[in-house]
Amino acid sequence: MLRQVVEQFLTTQSAGLPGEVSISVTPVDPRLNLAACVALEPFLPAGSRVWGKTTVGVRCSVPAPWTVYVSAMVQVNGQYVASAAPLAQGQTVQKADLTMMKGDLTALPAGILTDANQAVGRTVVASLKAGTPLRQDALRAQQAIQQGQVVRVVSGGAGFKVSAEAKALGNAADGQTVQARTQAGQVVSGTARMGGIVEVGY
Repeated sequence: MLRQVVEQFLTTQSAGLPGEVSISVTPVDPRLNLAACVALEPFLPAGSRVWGKTTVGVRCSVPAPWTVYVSAMVQVNGQYVASAAPLAQGQTVQKADLTMMKGDLTALPAGILTDANQAVGRTVVASLKAGTPLRQDALRAQQAIQQGQVVRVVSGGAGFKVSAEAKALGNAADGQTVQARTQAGQVVSGTARMGGIVEVGY
């Protein structure tokens, strides 16, 4: 009964995971003499997650209160992104550099990419061998603006648009906030865009 409750709970909790989920629940010690329960309430203890080796708590409040912890294994077989060829540090990732592989995502390091589009156009932080699963932290968004670069500050509102030249005060990837100093000496803050553009909203 306990195993079924835990299995059902994990099946519901893992519904949104990217891949085919298989759950195995460790049998509960038959010597455990628990009082019959009207309504079993499964829960995830603090620090547990529905991924890999995990623990599920099951509590009972009526008629007699008790709590047990049951071990389980949640495997997620799915597609993940890996390097199709060796990738050099600083290289910009193209679609041809990637391959999709299938495996247990829970056995791979955290932050594994499951969509090739998450990697295309990004820069490799450190050289990778062919067949390496790609993690988010192994890639960096391409620099849209570099410190000292002459940029075009574009601002606008309802019915008007103004643009002026300025000098970038830092590096920024597309979508990040960057500061620039205008020719008049004013420091403005805006969103970096590819092509040396800083968007300032008013």
